[in-house]
Amino acid sequence: MKLFLKSLTILVAISALALPASSFETSGKTILVGDFDSGLILVEKNIDTPFPPASLSKLMTLYLVFEALEDNQLKLDDRLLVSDFAYRSYRGGSTMYLDTTDRPTVEELIRGVVVLSGNDACVVLAEALSPTGNEKGFVQLMNEKAKELGLTNSIFANSNGWPDPKQKMSSRDLYVLTRKLISDFPEYYKYFAEKEFPFDNRTPANRFNRNPLLKKDVVGADGLKTGYTSDAGYGLVGSAIRDGRRMIFVINGLPSSKQRSDEGEAIIEWYFRQFRQVTLIEKEQEIIVAPVWLGSTKEVRLGLAEDLSVLIPVANKDNLEVSAHIDNFTHAPISKGDEIGYLKIVIPDFDQTIEVPMIALEDIEIGTIIDRVEAAIWSLIWKYFPEESEPAS
Repeated sequence: MKLFLKSLTILVAISALALPASSFETSGKTILVGDFDSGLILVEKNIDTPFPPASLSKLMTLYLVFEALEDNQLKLDDRLLVSDFAYRSYRGGSTMYLDTTDRPTVEELIRGVVVLSGNDACVVLAEALSPTGNEKGFVQLMNEKAKELGLTNSIFANSNGWPDPKQKMSSRDLYVLTRKLISDFPEYYKYFAEKEFPFDNRTPANRFNRNPLLKKDVVGADGLKTGYTSDAGYGLVGSAIRDGRRMIFVINGLPSSKQRSDEGEAIIEWYFRQFRQVTLIEKEQEIIVAPVWLGSTKEVRLGLAEDLSVLIPVANKDNLEVSAHIDNFTHAPISKGDEIGYLKIVIPDFDQTIEVPMIALEDIEIGTIIDRVEAAIWSLIWKYFPEESEPAS
């Protein structure tokens, strides 16, 4: 009975925390707002519908460049060749104004992609990493990486997002890619927060980052990328962090750059006002006791190795479903920190389930001969008289 009562206490104590479905009104054709740590999607609209991503697809090029830096295939101070193709192609769009006499460093090119949205910078990097030495080979790498990352609605035709009927991404894919980019390469994420990059002072008016969140000094905003095509409209992949909490959003299909700026800022403020992080269970807090077989004691206290925190709305009405799951019998010896069962948290309104391993909070040694004989006797009694024979707790 003791096991059941402690489990019931946890369920009742947490039932006051609620998580109603939330929404954010937008004029965009697609929107996704998500929590970085949990991956929880808080707002969604047409998130699996592919659209022309324009310069938002540069995030995949940057992912591959950062991966190459991690693998020592590139170094930040490497100087790269600017081919005639990189110089002449895509000249009608955003550019770093490179020419074939330049030998920019990898770091300059990264800043050229992030801050200046340089189509030419993307091609230089692409040709350097391509197994065939041209952009076409790099595009193949982009599509392979998309499959590896689980981007099911993404197809790439070039390295920079230049309009092409084959080039498509979805908001969900951009969200997944952005989470991976931030978590896999935190040391390079700093580039996305740069407000200007006056490369060689060639075009002073073109030195500013196009990200409106940075221009407006939105608190905590530190990335990532804008995009625009006449077919897709104005788009933005943004992120902000406050008090250790990071959010990510993807919005596209907006009718103007002003609405992109206004809605981007509004999304960030909405997230940080409407949601808060709550610690449900603290590290090594006793959650439940589990029966121990052949131990010096008959039960072991279970808890979590780290604090368990979840994101919830400021105003909440519905219940979280929390339950502890363990095996009927856990054999001694047990060492503190051993995983025994798990805690399951279901958030119905967002269709999310979290499972966290429970650990032993104490050492349990093997019992004496008398303890083991007693356990064997109880085993026989439970086997033949299961309903009449529950030991006192």
